[in-house]
Amino acid sequence: MDTKVKKIGVLTSGGDAPGMNAAIRAVTRAAHFKGMEVAGVRRGYAGLIAGDIVDLSVRDVSNILQEGGTALFSARSKEFCTEEGMQKAIANCKKFGIEGLVVIGGDGSYRGAGDLSTRGVPCIGLPGTIDNDISSTDYTIGFDTCINCVVDMVDRIRDTMRSHERCSVVEVMGRNAGYIALHAGIATGACFVMVPEVKSTVVDVIKKIEEGRAIGKTNFIVLVAEGVGHAEELSKYIQDTTGVVTRATILGHVQRGGSPTARDRVLASQFGSYAVELLAAGKSNRVVGIRNDQLVDYDIQEALAMTKEFPLDLYRMCDIISI
Repeated sequence: MDTKVKKIGVLTSGGDAPGMNAAIRAVTRAAHFKGMEVAGVRRGYAGLIAGDIVDLSVRDVSNILQEGGTALFSARSKEFCTEEGMQKAIANCKKFGIEGLVVIGGDGSYRGAGDLSTRGVPCIGLPGTIDNDISSTDYTIGFDTCINCVVDMVDRIRDTMRSHERCSVVEVMGRNAGYIALHAGIATGACFVMVPEVKSTVVDVIKKIEEGRAIGKTNFIVLVAEGVGHAEELSKYIQDTTGVVTRATILGHVQRGGSPTARDRVLASQFGSYAVELLAAGKSNRVVGIRNDQLVDYDIQEALAMTKEFPLDLYRMCDIISI
């Protein structure tokens, strides 16, 4: 199982996502299986600059598979965006004997991995974000857990909306991407879903509610991605216009936490193991993803240049069956 790479590092960067710990565990154990040592970099690129680095054994990653968040912590680093900061990070890689790095995070984390790769530190990126907005993969670590959390919360809200014949406007995460709102909207039977990718207005929401009332619908759920509107303002407009008592709920960071679903645990484990295979094979400047249920990898710059086409067919279906 010997490999030319003797020691690799792993870090998490940007927003935390359920399943990151499963990826850390997989990287650590797959690397040890190949005879590599593993260093855990705490607090992302900031920790790499500060030398906040610890060795990880196979036992050090026990009992983290089921935990949300990231055992290695995460942080954003403005210093790493400078050449001086990157050189400090590279110096610490040399100091701690790190010959390759697995970076778990989003597009910003990928850019950092690309910068290190071009400066001689081999890096592999893993897609970790609840937003599912990374173009080089069909699914990201944390997305499945997030939408299941939203579904659970909305199902609870609907019980009250149905009992009192009300409307609820639920704001979910997704500043620039509506994947959470769309998938959760379908799964909860929302009457309308507002996402950044599809132009819609409060007039469209009112129309859908009125159409529902005309055929006997008495309670309504409206899902709004945070990037397209404010739940409080929208709920007030709906109530003032339709007369239907309307309440707003902003789910916030509850969507990021919690024990990852089986799907996220399996996906993160696949990604982590595959990243080790790439580093062991001498690969660098790659990102891992999944396409049509098959693991894939791309050049980082190629991945960053990709665009993710929003599933308009899924959005149309959601609209059709939501009446």
